[in-house]
Amino acid sequence: MALNVVRSFDEIMNEARESESSDEIDKAIKLYQRAIKLESHNELPYNRLMILYRKQKNYEEELDLINRGIKTFEEFYRKRSEKLISKNKSAAKLSDALAKSLGQRGKKVQDLYQPEPIPKWIKRKQLVEKKVRNK
Repeated sequence: MALNVVRSFDEIMNEARESESSDEIDKAIKLYQRAIKLESHNELPYNRLMILYRKQKNYEEELDLINRGIKTFEEFYRKRSEKLISKNKSAAKLSDALAKSLGQRGKKVQDLYQPEPIPKWIKRKQLVEKKVRNK
């Protein structure tokens, strides 16, 4: 009977890198997926997984991963921003005024600035969507 050993994010990432370097791609993919479940706000396993899907020309899986990653990080940054703003209303007003004056916020209070890795993934998403359509 095998015991399920709880491993840390770093241990899983190290094993995934080793699997990837020894061309055990399927194993590496499973490990990166597990790493994402452990730390969904760490961009490294997303990036490695996107690269592996790209190498396999598995554009549908890559597109799904990109969409999940964008959604996860947008939600993470939105919640973090709300948490910080709710603690200090005057700082929120100043921050909003500064963002508007710098052109980082539109008139409809939609953020024009998006932190990394979101812009990079949006650009990649557009490329992958073209490849999926051309298949």
